[in-house]
Amino acid sequence: MPKKFIEVKEVSLKNNCPVCYSNEHLRVTFYQKLHESKLYKWLTSEVKNEMTCVNCESTIYPVQWTDDIERVYEYHLKAFQPSKSSFRLKGLGLIVIFFVAIVLAGIGFTFFYSKL
Repeated sequence: MPKKFIEVKEVSLKNNCPVCYSNEHLRVTFYQKLHESKLYKWLTSEVKNEMTCVNCESTIYPVQWTDDIERVYEYHLKAFQPSKSSFRLKGLGLIVIFFVAIVLAGIGFTFFYSKL
């Protein structure tokens, strides 16, 4: 079952990069976890994020954050609204459930009429 994170929102920060010290090149990207199989799609409420510098193309880890970056990050984290968690059956999943329901109904009728 492939699990992947889909991009939900990207925010530009106007802070200096702690690696290359360039201004206004930081980006915070928020991702939400998606489980997908042949039977269903499930968007969970699990969220992760990543901060990168566009100028030097490096990932900025929380250890490297300054107080200013942390304050701006916390603001955007509070403002971020992830997509609602959802579960959707695909066509094959609907067919499987339909056939299982028919089999269970058949077993139920057979059991009920065998008692009479």
